Amino acid sequence: MNPTLRQRLHRTAFCLLPSAFCLLAPVPSLAAETIAQSLPSLQPTQPVAREQLKQGLALIQQGKLPQAIAAFRQAAQLDPQLAPAHYNLGLALRQMGELQQAVDAFYRATQTDPQFALAFANLGAALLEGNNLPQARTYLTKALELDPLLGVAHYNYGLVVAKSGERELAIASFQNAIRFSPNAPEPAYHLGMIYLQQENLAEAKKAFEQAIKISPRYPEAHYNLGSILFYQEELDAALDAFRQAAVANSNYANAYYGAGLVFLQQNRFSDAQQVLQYARDLYQLQGNEQWVANAEQLLQRARNPYSQ
Repeated sequence: MNPTLRQRLHRTAFCLLPSAFCLLAPVPSLAAETIAQSLPSLQPTQPVAREQLKQGLALIQQGKLPQAIAAFRQAAQLDPQLAPAHYNLGLALRQMGELQQAVDAFYRATQTDPQFALAFANLGAALLEGNNLPQARTYLTKALELDPLLGVAHYNYGLVVAKSGERELAIASFQNAIRFSPNAPEPAYHLGMIYLQQENLAEAKKAFEQAIKISPRYPEAHYNLGSILFYQEELDAALDAFRQAAVANSNYANAYYGAGLVFLQQNRFSDAQQVLQYARDLYQLQGNEQWVANAEQLLQRARNPYSQ
């Protein structure tokens, strides 16, 4: 790849951009979760525990996470063998940012029901987010042994091996995730990121386009597609991609930075000043001093285009 072109766009263009780190499985319905009800003998606390589980799922649908967590905790206390209570507690805790508690809850779900593939998958995802790659890999492997068609497990396994530098294995994992979870855009996006690391722009472009087709408001996918188009000197198409990224997330500083680069290439210096100033201010709000400086440097070029 031409090194001068690489210098025109900031070096993090093809790095993993902030996004949902782990794809959590959706909270299943109560009917799908009442695994422990098949036990031959019911303890006196079990009907009450199941009612608490039902209330917790309803509270999740209402967006009342703290109340849902309390209900799931109560269900798990009333019936420690009710694996769905531990599992949904883990999902809710992770959504609240309580990562270690989520790990503990998912682990209890796997111990209560050793065949609970989703619990193993989300345990692996939570450990991955905590950067515990060896254990994450172990539990995700177990999830795939239990359910080879579980797309979320393939996806998170792909993230683990990608972080370990095993790109070919990551590609295969993301491709499996796309196959088994066709409505999830994240596997296609991260597949594109691996192809970018390999400088396989043609396949990366296809992957980002696939992610956008599934989720049109995916700012990181639009941005990286724009980066490819910029490198290929398809400036109008790149500008449109950066605009779509900004439409999807108006606070996405990289989108404005990328647009500024396009405007500079097109000698549209007034437009470049406007978007680069906006990018600089957003980077400032985010505390990203390195990219404040980079945006300011480009902004000076836009203000004094003929003094270079």
